Amino acid sequence: MRYKQWNVRGAVGLAGLFHFLHSCALGSLVPFLTLYFRYLGLTAAMTGTIMASKHFVALLWRPTSSVLARHYNKRRMVIMLCLIFSAVVPLMLLLFPPTGISTESGSCNISQLNANQVPLETKGNVKELHHNEFLGNLKVMDAQHQMFFLVMIIVCLWEVMAAPVEWTADDGLHEYLDFVDATDRHRAVQYWKLLGAAGGVGKAGILVSFLYCLIGTVLHFYTYAAFMVLTASVAALLPLYRHKRERVPGVGWKAVKLVQGDPRALLCAISALLTGMAGSAVSDFILWQMQNHNATELQMGIILGLTPLCQAVLTPLNGTLTRLLKCHGRMLLLCIIGFSLQCLCYSLLWTPWAALPAQLLAGLSTGALLWSMEAQCMDIASPGTERAVQRVFEAFSLDLGAGLGSLAGGLVVEKFGVVVLFQGTAAMLALWGVALAVLQWRIPRQQKINYSRLLVADASEMSESDSEQETDWLEKAMEEDKGNNNWRRQEK
Repeated sequence: MRYKQWNVRGAVGLAGLFHFLHSCALGSLVPFLTLYFRYLGLTAAMTGTIMASKHFVALLWRPTSSVLARHYNKRRMVIMLCLIFSAVVPLMLLLFPPTGISTESGSCNISQLNANQVPLETKGNVKELHHNEFLGNLKVMDAQHQMFFLVMIIVCLWEVMAAPVEWTADDGLHEYLDFVDATDRHRAVQYWKLLGAAGGVGKAGILVSFLYCLIGTVLHFYTYAAFMVLTASVAALLPLYRHKRERVPGVGWKAVKLVQGDPRALLCAISALLTGMAGSAVSDFILWQMQNHNATELQMGIILGLTPLCQAVLTPLNGTLTRLLKCHGRMLLLCIIGFSLQCLCYSLLWTPWAALPAQLLAGLSTGALLWSMEAQCMDIASPGTERAVQRVFEAFSLDLGAGLGSLAGGLVVEKFGVVVLFQGTAAMLALWGVALAVLQWRIPRQQKINYSRLLVADASEMSESDSEQETDWLEKAMEEDKGNNNWRRQEK
């Protein structure tokens, strides 16, 4: 009988390559997406609404698709199909001509621009020709609102295709490693995700910076599609496993109740929500601010790539920093302060390179948030709910908070400008930091039960009680024997 070989090192290596390529693809396009919306002529409120829709679709569809893929044992098929379709869908955005209301600043000579980078003066002459043909079915609205609804539909469809990939692949790998009792190796995958994100952002910025005058910003989309196809080829070999035993029913709802029932976990969830809002508002409109200061794609790529690179460098120091700060409550407070200072730096931006310190600070703050959520998860999770609790925190930060932040950020930028958005975000986080410090001080800390010591204590108590019983029995017997001897002596 032949037994299946379990190659843990090879499995982790393939999973690391998969997530590296996938993160490279996302980094090539997603951070620059709002900049492309600005090029198309969409307003800040429209851009924020589109990005919020993207996050809300992920909030609902990502856990649902992960459960369905596991239930029907179709994880590999779901991953490969989603990768292929998510590579094709965003290319549809390239079919839309700009509305002519773009505020984008270009650095190329007019004679070097292709049709996609025609100056605004000449765009107006060829607009009644393109829009009447392409957007003729929506005559009730002006061209800008037509563009808004079409882009939002495509972005939501794109998120439906892209959302299931990461959780489905992570679940399959975790169950594979759990079967061979090697779940501690799963942490290595996160390191490759961060390196892939940094590489994708930096590489896209460099390529577009050098080739902007030839092919324009469409290079972001083509690079994204190429990396997605490469990722799909690796997904065919990705180690996936499904436990035959069923999961505990209602584990997601149980995880939500665990977070809700612990005061410190609830503070961590609120902090994750607010930092998610701040992070989304910053990531959506920081490139608008940099573009207002004549930043090139090269500068944007290098500056944006610093945050995941800083996180990757600090990842091995997770345990050391946690011990240094004694408890994760202080680390959470450090995260809030770091995000507040980061937003304040962005509001004072006078040159693109001035964002470098803020990006380094963002790497430290984001890492501190992730470590704090992980430590809080270990505090409150019951056996079998660890990953569910961790994903509750992630959903608060990356989906719900990000969606609310994009929506509110777009409205603030539309009405008051980018600088006011960053200043208001910094003030909000600073106030929450003060409130968090006070609440953490007022909430009593519950001591964790050390079960090994409890068992030792029980054993010692039992031994002491046994010896006491033996002593009592022996003393009674000696007293009775002594009494009997005295009675016999008296008879004599």
